[in-house]
Amino acid sequence: MSVRASLPVWISLLVATFVLSACASAGPPRAQGDVCEIFYQRPAWREATERSAKKWGAPISVQMAIMKQESSFRADARPPRKYLLGMVPWGRVSSAYGYSQALDGTWAWYKKDTGRWIASRSDFDDAADFVGWYMSKSREMLGLSMGDAVSQYLAYHEGQGGYRRGTYRKKRWLIGVARKVGATASAYRSQLSRCGGDF
Repeated sequence: MSVRASLPVWISLLVATFVLSACASAGPPRAQGDVCEIFYQRPAWREATERSAKKWGAPISVQMAIMKQESSFRADARPPRKYLLGMVPWGRVSSAYGYSQALDGTWAWYKKDTGRWIASRSDFDDAADFVGWYMSKSREMLGLSMGDAVSQYLAYHEGQGGYRRGTYRKKRWLIGVARKVGATASAYRSQLSRCGGDF
């Protein structure tokens, strides 16, 4: 192959590298309390949550409130490390990762159920689709309203089986977190009516 023929390939690789590095260095949005500001900063996120809302029936406000709570909108979010004898790093508290903080097993279930085999937890579009999918499973399995952010978050955190067993009832701190998610979803819903509605 001649140098001239391979030049477009090198240009494509350089452009792709630049785009990926720009996305990786963008970091989380600044004004996380205002969903309209988030979408002004990240227009592609609005499109991703709209697709998820149309596909699964999950309100944008609830999707965004869950991801804000789980990762503060960080693509590489992970739970804290565990330490052996208080000093030696010994893995993580759980396998949760990415915007949605999906566990390894739950993410595998999602990929198998939806056929999205190349989905990535650090890709916002995939994370939004996952949250919508998971909420739809909670509606199907538990009868939870898609607009009930508090109950949806409890099922999201505890798993549908844990929610059914009521494991959250012994976790007052978690009920407090779920109410916080509910308040965030309510605020986001009001804000969305100002900048373009919700689903």
